[in-house]
Amino acid sequence: MIERIGWPVGFGILVLALWEVGVRAFGVSPAILPPPSAIWAAIISSGPTLWGDWVQTVVKGALNGLWMGTLAALVLAVIIDRFDFLKRGLLPVANFFAALPIVGLAPIMVMWFGFDWHSKAAVVAVMVFFPMLVNILGGLAAVDTMQRDLMRTYGASHVQTLTKLRGPAALPFLFNGLKIATSLALIGAIVAEYFGSPIRGMGFRISTEMGRLATDMVWAEIVVSAVTGTALYGIVAGIERKVTFWHPSQRG
Repeated sequence: MIERIGWPVGFGILVLALWEVGVRAFGVSPAILPPPSAIWAAIISSGPTLWGDWVQTVVKGALNGLWMGTLAALVLAVIIDRFDFLKRGLLPVANFFAALPIVGLAPIMVMWFGFDWHSKAAVVAVMVFFPMLVNILGGLAAVDTMQRDLMRTYGASHVQTLTKLRGPAALPFLFNGLKIATSLALIGAIVAEYFGSPIRGMGFRISTEMGRLATDMVWAEIVVSAVTGTALYGIVAGIERKVTFWHPSQRG
């Protein structure tokens, strides 16, 4: 455990030290690349601003969009799985929505839902919907034929088979989708704020401060975003280990 954490932490400290020394030794302008010490100072001095931006982007935009997109994908996956003709008809439509560029989608969502977090949550929901749908459908189809035959032998209904066999088998796929979706949600919420936002939010702050060449504040927002994304991934992975402890991927 210590070795697994120690190597990344040690390497990260080395990178930061080389960054600090290199920027100062070569006289790199702070407007181009500020040293880590300046970024840390910006984080300390702008704590309330960073907190307000974090709540607006992560809690209101990203997490709301994440649960809405995941729930919609879960419901539709169960329906599609029940009726085969829907798989042939709806999956291409879902794939079409997955291919929509965020830079084109975000302004439309801002026009529909306004400048507050609702439009960002809508963008995030659309972004995470397709990866979650594909992963859940893959999980529902991952059950062996012999296992399905055994459930039919026991006289299990479709709902019983879904809840007792196919649903649990789909959990590892669901969590794989969630680990992808958490990153997409954060990226989607930040990018969407470039196209309309109240006077707070991580994307809004990055865009505004970059225009003022306050790159230390821009990097402070980037650091907060990276830490948040890593934490969200770790939370999902931790829940996955607790819920799917029986799966071969969690052994050893």
